[in-house]
Amino acid sequence: MGELYRRLEAYGKSDVYPFHMPGHKRNGEAVKGPLAAAYGLDITEIDGFDNLHQAEGILRREQERAAALYGAGSSYYLVNGSTCGILSAVFSVTRQGDRVLMARNCHKSVYHAAYLRELKTAYVYPGVTEGWAEFGIAGAVDPEAVAAALRDIPDCAAVILTSPTYEGVVSDVGKIADIVHLHGIPLIVDEAHGAHFGFHGAYPAGSVRLGADLVIHSVHKTLPAMTQTALVHWSHNSSRGRDADRKHGVGTDDGALADRRRLERYLAVFQTSSPSYVLMASVSGCMDMVEKEGRKRLDRLLGYRRGLEEAVKKCRYVKIPEVGSAIRQDPCKLVIGVADGRMTGRELYDNLLEKYHLQMEMAAEGYVLAIVTMMDGPECWKRLADALMEIDAGLRQGCGTAAVQRADMGGHRTGGAWMPEAEAVMPIAEAYDAAQEEIRMEDAAGRISAGFLNLYPPGIPLAAPGERLDGEIMETLLDYVRQRLHVQGIIDGKIRVVKEQGKNMETNGNEEGKQI
Repeated sequence: MGELYRRLEAYGKSDVYPFHMPGHKRNGEAVKGPLAAAYGLDITEIDGFDNLHQAEGILRREQERAAALYGAGSSYYLVNGSTCGILSAVFSVTRQGDRVLMARNCHKSVYHAAYLRELKTAYVYPGVTEGWAEFGIAGAVDPEAVAAALRDIPDCAAVILTSPTYEGVVSDVGKIADIVHLHGIPLIVDEAHGAHFGFHGAYPAGSVRLGADLVIHSVHKTLPAMTQTALVHWSHNSSRGRDADRKHGVGTDDGALADRRRLERYLAVFQTSSPSYVLMASVSGCMDMVEKEGRKRLDRLLGYRRGLEEAVKKCRYVKIPEVGSAIRQDPCKLVIGVADGRMTGRELYDNLLEKYHLQMEMAAEGYVLAIVTMMDGPECWKRLADALMEIDAGLRQGCGTAAVQRADMGGHRTGGAWMPEAEAVMPIAEAYDAAQEEIRMEDAAGRISAGFLNLYPPGIPLAAPGERLDGEIMETLLDYVRQRLHVQGIIDGKIRVVKEQGKNMETNGNEEGKQI
């Protein structure tokens, strides 16, 4: 169960009385039921249990074990999720107002870092995934696209990439890292959904070992830790740090492109000063399982998946699309769609939940996403296979989806969402803090977005602050609303846009045009 969990358990059974926080005093009487047992393990930083913000004892040993597992120079426990790691990583390698190159399909937390840091953003778009075009799923980021973009951005401070994507598509992080390092700048990889990478040869390699400088993992997404837990890894893969130091002032004395001490300083800013020992114990237990049983469990998952794929091959309409040979996909992500537009992603999602009691991770326009892990047993795989075969047998013609209709349009896909290359009119920070107004979606074409508009999950902005909302993107968003997809940034059919100069603002908070 991990050293930390064992020590917490022993402490909970001891006769030491807590004249300290937390206020429940290790007594679960307030909640009763299954959750009550967790209260006995919930402590604060007391003698013998170290301090996450200056780890010297048990927490230091636990973090060193994580670093050894992933091949990192240093690893850090996070109890504020991967968001905390991303914010800390971006801040550690940039200064206020720097320019960064980022994949357009980065999570919104990267955009939030850009806002807080007032960064100038340039984008590289993911390509098209061979075999998945029907469902509009974004592919990998082309290393040559990164190289071309960096040639045009001589003052770039860092490159930020998401790999794997929400659907499990993996970019060639090794090649991208080599390209980025030639420019003397660090590569940050949001590998939140790839915490299991590198522990089995049939799965992609981890980004730390491939040369990324800072890597973020959510250990609760595809590994068995509790929700909100994550890791951030620091590496000294490159020796060009002194060049970065002269260029951006954030290089390190030991030759690494990312400054470990700056990372630690920003973790102290973005990480809670009262970290949950229950959450940290779950990370400890998770690392213990990965170390002792990870390969065996991941191998078993592959067998279950092959069985499901063989069953679905018998279906006429339900499909698990195959990725082309040039693209690598994470086996833990199951994309399930229906051919020929016979069922929308939302319809398939609702059917699986309401009739078969199978809760999918996400509904996109033309497919659903299921996340499978080393903790899924044979019964759940059988239930899913039986449900899909039964749905396929009952499908009838005439159920069109907008995803198919837009398959040949220009633009890009990010996390199942179609979008054109947006026109950036204002920097993110300027637009986010500008005078704003709320208007109806139907009236927003041509206006400048003042907020983030994204499907959630996965939380990838379809439009970011400062981007012009053209007619195509607004029509797409209206389609998503009509399909009952969860679009963040739309409230009661209205969105926030930058107030036009000279326009009179209504003062009545119940009327359109109110200032935000």
